[in-house]
Amino acid sequence: PTGGAAAPLPEEDCMKLNPSFVGIALSSLLAIDLWASKRLGVCAGEGSAWGSARPLMKVIEVSGHGIPWLLGTFYGLCQSDSSAAREVLLNLLFALLLDLVMVAVVKGLVKRPRPTHNKMDMFVTISVDKYSFPSGHATRAALVCRFVLRHLVLAVPLRVLVVLWALIVSISRVMLGRHNMTDVLFGLLLGYALYGVVEHCWLSPATAPALFALW
Repeated sequence: PTGGAAAPLPEEDCMKLNPSFVGIALSSLLAIDLWASKRLGVCAGEGSAWGSARPLMKVIEVSGHGIPWLLGTFYGLCQSDSSAAREVLLNLLFALLLDLVMVAVVKGLVKRPRPTHNKMDMFVTISVDKYSFPSGHATRAALVCRFVLRHLVLAVPLRVLVVLWALIVSISRVMLGRHNMTDVLFGLLLGYALYGVVEHCWLSPATAPALFALW
């Protein structure tokens, strides 16, 4: 009837009209993340504010890429004549492979596109790298940093350089426009956590004799 009261809205429509505080907060944080990441992408292109520093940033990018780390670790493993060194290198190889798998899984689940100001000229990319969350470079940098500081005997200046390298690699991801800030922050946290998994599953002649028999 025309004079009757309006029918109540379905529950799902009420939810859309009354978004939760958490939803509003997340949307606001996402907007801030996108805005700040674009402002900090000062090397995203040759015409950017710090475009002249782009070649240097790309060298830093390669230093954190997975392929050089995998090839270098595998080469060291093949050339090593020390059982202790082989154990450390084998676990570093395991850590790098675990990092690649976990980052690929999360990227495939989240499927967050890369920033729109990113120039797609990365070194040796694969299909999953069209996604942005999390930053694989940041994850790898945090993982390798913890691993090196724990298992290599280094002088204090070298230990500081390792930490600085991890930070610079992570920051370069935003400066180059490859990632948003939250991609990098989550990547660092994930890499830090993955090192704990590596330590828990540490490979040794006692726990993985078949692997060590190969070397």
